[in-house]
Amino acid sequence: MKFQAVASRLGLWPWLLLGYFGFLALIGFWPSPVDNPVAGTLDTVLGFLHGHGFPGWFNYPFVEAFANVLLFVPLGALLHMAIPRLLWWQLLGLGMAVSGTLELGQMLFLADRFPSWLDVLMNTLGTAAGLLIAALLRVSAQRRLSRGIPSSTT
Repeated sequence: MKFQAVASRLGLWPWLLLGYFGFLALIGFWPSPVDNPVAGTLDTVLGFLHGHGFPGWFNYPFVEAFANVLLFVPLGALLHMAIPRLLWWQLLGLGMAVSGTLELGQMLFLADRFPSWLDVLMNTLGTAAGLLIAALLRVSAQRRLSRGIPSSTT
């Protein structure tokens, strides 16, 4: 039986979503920027890559923006699975609200953090990607079931 079916049957999706909210709060409200420990290494790696032909646009701001997108992909997928009765744009709005809350909290409570509208945009794009991936996987699973094709056991 697939994890998705087991999680749905046991009502795990809301708990997984709640756990991911906790993870995002930990990342978002960490007192210092979470990339501080790797900033020097990342600069070194990017310098090496640029010296070996990587384009200049593949830089620290790009990596940071892409990391923000990736961080919110699971949120979109979990929102889709945990709250299936809401429409996609409502779930996307929830993802944007979560991101905005984190950025507002950083602005109000964390002197060493730097809130950004770009972060909210990238996080919302990540939420959208997660929603799309989860929706495509659900449609694919439904098609397999309607055709009588057994799903994998993973």
